[in-house]
Amino acid sequence: MKKEYDFSDSIKNPYAKILKKQITLRVNTDAITYFKLLAKQTGLPYQNLINLYLTECAHSGKKLSLKWAS
Repeated sequence: MKKEYDFSDSIKNPYAKILKKQITLRVNTDAITYFKLLAKQTGLPYQNLINLYLTECAHSGKKLSLKWAS
């Protein structure tokens, strides 16, 4: 390993705008169990599956239908 590296000719990461951001999210245990089972079937980490699902919802403009108990 070199003591110093020269980054003067480097370029900015073109994917920097689409990087993930770490957040804290409270998720129901049933939802986590569902995605963990799906992860075993697909071979993908469950957190990636949750991210893929949420991204798909955002891109398709999916709306949640809520029915409040009266």
